[in-house]
Amino acid sequence: MDDKTMNPESLMMSFGYKPELSEGAVKCPVFNTSTFVFKNAEEGKAFFEIAYGIREKNEGEEVGLIYSRLNNPNLEIVENRLTLWDKADECAVFESGMAAISTVLLEFLSPGDLIMYSNPIYGGTDHFIKHVLTKFGVHVIDFDAHDTKEDILSKINKSGWAEKLAMIYVETPANPTNALIDIQMCSQICQSFSNKDKKVLLTVDNTYMGPLWQHPIQLGADLVVYSATKYIGGHSDLVAGAVLGNSDLMARVKGMRTFLGNQTSPNTAWLMMRSLETLKLRMDKQESNAKAVAKFIKNHPKVEKIYYLGDLAQNQQQKAIFDKQCKGTGAMVSFDIKGGEKEAFKFLNKLKLIKLAVSLGSTESLVEHPASMTHAGVDVEERVSHSVTDKLIRISVGVENPEDIINDIKQAFE
Repeated sequence: MDDKTMNPESLMMSFGYKPELSEGAVKCPVFNTSTFVFKNAEEGKAFFEIAYGIREKNEGEEVGLIYSRLNNPNLEIVENRLTLWDKADECAVFESGMAAISTVLLEFLSPGDLIMYSNPIYGGTDHFIKHVLTKFGVHVIDFDAHDTKEDILSKINKSGWAEKLAMIYVETPANPTNALIDIQMCSQICQSFSNKDKKVLLTVDNTYMGPLWQHPIQLGADLVVYSATKYIGGHSDLVAGAVLGNSDLMARVKGMRTFLGNQTSPNTAWLMMRSLETLKLRMDKQESNAKAVAKFIKNHPKVEKIYYLGDLAQNQQQKAIFDKQCKGTGAMVSFDIKGGEKEAFKFLNKLKLIKLAVSLGSTESLVEHPASMTHAGVDVEERVSHSVTDKLIRISVGVENPEDIINDIKQAFE
């Protein structure tokens, strides 16, 4: 039995770590050090040549440790383990999900380029695209789950910047409505605008599905980004991000990370390693709990509409996308309460077990009001057009006993 025959959940316990290099410790220690000692000057030179792209690695040569802004044992091990779920060549971890997203956008977009992005999208990403990238002369246009391939192509061509399309950025399922975007379709569009001199990249934010329930690289994505704070961290005790892709693209991502200096700390990387050991157990339980919660919410008389991946039978287009690209129904359940902000707030204020807080994918169940919280900075008209209204409530289902979660929701409704 070797690494190639084992499943990721088994490899999470030891992959990339050699106990003999750490006094035989069964778990990787935290390497709280800023710099690393070279055996000799020749070794230092060789390490820097590779780190700064002066030359390619020789066959069998390993990248040595230099300085914790460049590399660190904790970072390298957690990055190696994260590649296993998505079957990516390489991974880079960051101090936050927004650090991961902004680094990718800054590295691969230049003044005059066009980025097309899906809507609705996480509020922080929405702000960065509209209010930061545009400062640097990047053109932006959006599309949503209702748009067909022909609709998207028409928007690009009518924009006047079709020849400058550099990236399609997709968050699917959408935050907070669970709307699905066809990753393979977006990949085909990228290919149709690529040529021998320029490749149009497809970047997918996979935070909502985590590394288990969707694998964008296998569906044609070039880069996958995560807020690792969510399912990967999973305990509401760290903030981190991750980017995955092929070796060529990741060399650029890591190069930009080096000079932005936004890599995660050894302590955070160590916490992520701890969390990866139980990732599948947690996500399996959360998915199971969410199914029970969604069933109760859907049938409640005070609920107008539910947004849940396990309830797509009425929407053939969305169901077809789900069947093609999703491995599970996830743990995010959003719904419209009958009424508006007043009724939503009354419900939220009565919950006891479920905590009123932003974020998602953690062991505890969390609830929030997107319109006034995570998406408060999104233009109101645009927000409403994508069903992010005052009556929308988003629940991230945790690992508690499902009967207790449902009973809490029930008493809050009452």
